[in-house]
Amino acid sequence: MPPVLHIEQLACRYTDEHVLEQISFSLQQGDIACLLGPSGCGKTTALRLIAGFETPSKGRIRINDQLMSQPHAVVPPEKRQIGMVFQDYALFPHLNISDNIAFGLHALERKARERRTLEMLETVGLSKRAKAFPHELSGGQQQRVALARALAPKPALLLLDEPFSNLDVELREKLAAEVRDIIKFEGITALMVTHDQHEAFAMADWVGVMHQGRIQQWDTAYNVYHRPSNRFVADFVGMGAFLPGRVVNNRQVEIELRALNAPIASQCGSSSRDVCCNDGPVSVLIRPEDVVLDDLSPMQAKIIKKAFRGAEFLYTLELASGVRLLSLVSSHHDHALGEHIGIRLAIDHVVAFPENSA
Repeated sequence: MPPVLHIEQLACRYTDEHVLEQISFSLQQGDIACLLGPSGCGKTTALRLIAGFETPSKGRIRINDQLMSQPHAVVPPEKRQIGMVFQDYALFPHLNISDNIAFGLHALERKARERRTLEMLETVGLSKRAKAFPHELSGGQQQRVALARALAPKPALLLLDEPFSNLDVELREKLAAEVRDIIKFEGITALMVTHDQHEAFAMADWVGVMHQGRIQQWDTAYNVYHRPSNRFVADFVGMGAFLPGRVVNNRQVEIELRALNAPIASQCGSSSRDVCCNDGPVSVLIRPEDVVLDDLSPMQAKIIKKAFRGAEFLYTLELASGVRLLSLVSSHHDHALGEHIGIRLAIDHVVAFPENSA
């Protein structure tokens, strides 16, 4: 079967500014994907192009194998079988929840429209609030109504534009997981854009990390975090510190703490000898969970910062050389600032990049 969404070499520019360059990816039936990146990276422009609100300068967009966009020819948004969930929900304040959900179902007969509305109310857990108005609901409930309205016509593709940005931080990840379950239950293909990696990881099967108008890595959330394709992805996704190192061979890198014996991921593997040759300088990514407290270890580090996170402390540690790294540990280990503690590394693969790589 052809993919539900196929993006081929998509580009967009305004006057002399290139907003998107050579964006390509596909989504199969039932996939949930996310374009993740900082403000100005082009992710919202990509979403607007797919929705039909903008015209590409290059490339093509196909939905269910039908050509929807190419330079100088764009199928209007209302003819694309797309559902849209906006950042501000865009609910109609004068309509109750049932009427908001039923708004896009005018083509159905009355009984079919009522039946589908009831189905969606039950799916999003708002059956008891059917007659309430948007202002009477919490932000999370309004978001579920917006989702139900977008899903009610059974679109071929669902687009979500920063859907959780107006919610409290504590609610975002929880609601993202709920929204994922609803979309999966409906069997809809979906694409979300966000700058929040926690939302992306909670929602998406596939994550496309964007920077300067290009997709830097299209992969699973696990690989984006543990096997970043370049220095930008490693910096943007998750926390961590880069320690200077030296390549010994394609299975060993030496850093200040010790030699790391593990497969070398990313740009410094056996196939990249022109980039990271033996004895060459590299930067090695150390995540906070890679640094384990160990009272018996001869490796010592000084605690210079600590952040209490309830179940965990995030320690900023300083090595004898002055190099700093992070460690995420159980909050039962309450050490004082300035204290020296024993640490060891628990790393099963090495992520290394050429020194000073962009």
